[in-house]
Amino acid sequence: MLNLPNALASLRILIAPLMFWIILNPDFFTGSGYDITWNYYTASLLFVLASITDFFDGYIAREWNQMTMLGAILDPLADKMLTLAAFLALMMIGEASAWAIYIIIVRELFITGIRTVAVSEGLSVKASWAGKIKTVIQMIAIGFLLMHWPFATELLWFAVALTLYSGFEYLYGFKQAIIKGKNQ
Repeated sequence: MLNLPNALASLRILIAPLMFWIILNPDFFTGSGYDITWNYYTASLLFVLASITDFFDGYIAREWNQMTMLGAILDPLADKMLTLAAFLALMMIGEASAWAIYIIIVRELFITGIRTVAVSEGLSVKASWAGKIKTVIQMIAIGFLLMHWPFATELLWFAVALTLYSGFEYLYGFKQAIIKGKNQ
């Protein structure tokens, strides 16, 4: 069902590869006589617009009672496609630590696997506040890295720490859901 929240998540999915391409192709702007900073500005603008849709698709889905199974799949997929596209591109141009990006990707893949198991077992393990904060801090770190602002690297490592913490918290919630499910 394509409603407004799902359309916004779909827009994020479309923006991710475009932003990825722009970050990896600085000659797109410099070849036209523009300064390299236009590349960063354009990628940052796309990232910010896509990040804003992340807030609004969830808000609209809850407030307008438009939550769908498709939305439950599209929203986290769009988030991961957007953040991983930015992180991978930043790593490829030497602006982000390969180790930091590796840790973030492994955590995301691991938790996605755990979510799949939880759904197949009929368990509900919802995202925690730590997971939501992790996503926000990752997005802020990406913005800082794209704009070459001070403390961008430190912010990235803070995002890594939150990524690991929220992953452990998710695992604990999954374990509790299993125990609760076995006791019923």
